[in-house]
Amino acid sequence: MLFADVVHASAGVTATRSRLAKVEILATALRSAGGPNRAAAIRAVTGFLTGTPVQGRIGTGWRTLIRLEPPPAASPGLTVAAVDAALNALAETAGAGAQARRARQLTDLLGRATAEEQDFLIRLLVGELRQGALEGVMLDAIAKACGADGDLVRRAFMLSGSLPETATAALLGGAEALADFGLTVGRPVRPMLASPAASLAAAIGELGSVRVEYKLDGARIQVHRDGDDVHVFTRTLREITESVPELVDLARLLPCDSVVLDGETLALTDDGRPRPFQETMSRFGATSERELLLRPYFFDCLHLDGVDLLDAPLAERVVALRRVAGDHLIPGVAEPNAEQATVLLTSALAAGHEGVVVKSLTAPYAAGRRGKAWQKVKPVHTLDLIVLAAEWGHGRRTGLLSNLHLGARDPDGGPPVMVGKTFKGLTDELLAWQTSTFPGYAVRSTEAAVYLRPEVVVEIALDGVQVSPRYPGGVALRFARVVRYRPDKDAAQADTIDAVRALLSGRNRAAKPGSPLPSDP
Repeated sequence: MLFADVVHASAGVTATRSRLAKVEILATALRSAGGPNRAAAIRAVTGFLTGTPVQGRIGTGWRTLIRLEPPPAASPGLTVAAVDAALNALAETAGAGAQARRARQLTDLLGRATAEEQDFLIRLLVGELRQGALEGVMLDAIAKACGADGDLVRRAFMLSGSLPETATAALLGGAEALADFGLTVGRPVRPMLASPAASLAAAIGELGSVRVEYKLDGARIQVHRDGDDVHVFTRTLREITESVPELVDLARLLPCDSVVLDGETLALTDDGRPRPFQETMSRFGATSERELLLRPYFFDCLHLDGVDLLDAPLAERVVALRRVAGDHLIPGVAEPNAEQATVLLTSALAAGHEGVVVKSLTAPYAAGRRGKAWQKVKPVHTLDLIVLAAEWGHGRRTGLLSNLHLGARDPDGGPPVMVGKTFKGLTDELLAWQTSTFPGYAVRSTEAAVYLRPEVVVEIALDGVQVSPRYPGGVALRFARVVRYRPDKDAAQADTIDAVRALLSGRNRAAKPGSPLPSDP
C-alpha cells in the first residue's frame, strides 16, 4: 500500500464534516492495508490516520524537522511498510550521536516523500495530527471495514486499550477475534466516564435506582492485583506503579487473590481535607523521597478472584467492592431519597470535594464511554478544554505566555472547535509553567502567540455560554477562568462542542446543597 493513499485518506477526512463520509474513507483505507505483513500494515495505517504512530513519540521536535527541508520527490513511491520501518529505526536510535543519526534518517525519509507526504509526515511526527476525537470515528470505521457489530468493536478496544490492535484483530479475524478480547488482570481497561447532570433531582429521576457517591478532587486510578503482582494505572492507562508504593502495599493486603479496582486517589491535609490537585498529580512522577501519602477511594470492582464483573450491574459490583475494599470504599448512599441525596452533596462540598456522581445500579461498566448511566453533579460549571494557543502577555506579563485559546473536542473527529479565550485565574506559578512548557508542544509560533498540538487539557470554570458568531462552534464561554491543568487527561477525554452547546439551554446545573451525611444502607 502506498503511503500516498494514507495521506489522501487523511485529507479526505479533514475536508468533510460528515461523520458517515469520514467513516467510509477510513474503512476503505483500512481494507486497502496490505503487503507481505498485513497485520503490521493495518496497525501502521490505523496509527497514521489517528495521528498516533504505533512507535509513539519519536522524540523529534518541530524545529529540527523544519530545518531539514530536503527537496520532495516528484511522484509517490513511499510505501506504508517503508514509512513504518523508518519510524521503527528512528524510535530505536539512541545513545551518543543519536541526534545526528536521526537527522540523517529523517532527511532520507523526507527525501523519498512528495511535498504532500512531507507535510503529513512532519505533522505526524510533531503530533499536530493527533486528534483523540477521531477515536470514535475510527472505531465505527473498523466495524464497517470488517462487517462487525460496533458494540463488539468498542468492547474489544475497551479491553485492549489499542486502536491498532483492535483494527488488526477485526480485519484479520472478524467478530470471532474481537470476541476473544477479555479482561486481563495487569492490562488496563479504559475507564467509564460520567456526563454532566442537569441537576441532582434530574439525574436521580432519569436513572431510577441509583447510588450517589462523592465526586473527589483527586486523580483516577485503576489497581490490578494478581497474587503479589500489582499494577497501578492512570486515567490515560499510563502505569505509575513505581511512583505509588503505598497503593501497591495496600493492594497486597486486600482480602482476595486477584482483583481489578477503579477509583480515585488524593493527598490529604492533616485534618483530612484534599490537598490541591497538582500536589496529588506530582506524586505520579515522583522519583525521590515521598512526603505526601496518597489515600485511595475505590468506587468500582471489575474483577474479583477469577470472576469478571464488567457486564454485571453496578449493584452486584458494589457488593464485590464492599467485600474487598472495606474502609477504602468511597462515601456514598444506595437508593437515597431526595433529602438523603442532598445531604450527601452538602457533605461532599463541605469536605472540599467537587460534588457527587449519580450512578445507575442496573447499568454494566461501559468502559471508555461517557454515557448517561453515570452523571456528575457540581455546583459550578466546569469544562475540560484543549489549549490551542497562548498569547504573549503585556504589562506585568510581558515575556510570559498568558491569554489561552480554548477548544472543545469535535465528536466527529475534526480538529478542536475554538470556543473562547481567557487569561483569568492564571497565577504567577501557572504563567511561569505555561511559558516554560508550551514551547515543547509548539507547532508554530508568531510574534503574538505560540500555537500548540492539541494535547494539553485545562479545566475551565465559567458562568455559562452564549450564542456568538465569533467562533466556529457558534458559542462562546462567559466569564471563563482557569481552574487547573489536567495532566491526567488527554484530548480524547476533553469535553465536546455538544457539551458546550448544551449549556445554552441552562442545563447541567447542580442542585443546591442541603444538610448532614446519612449512613450508607
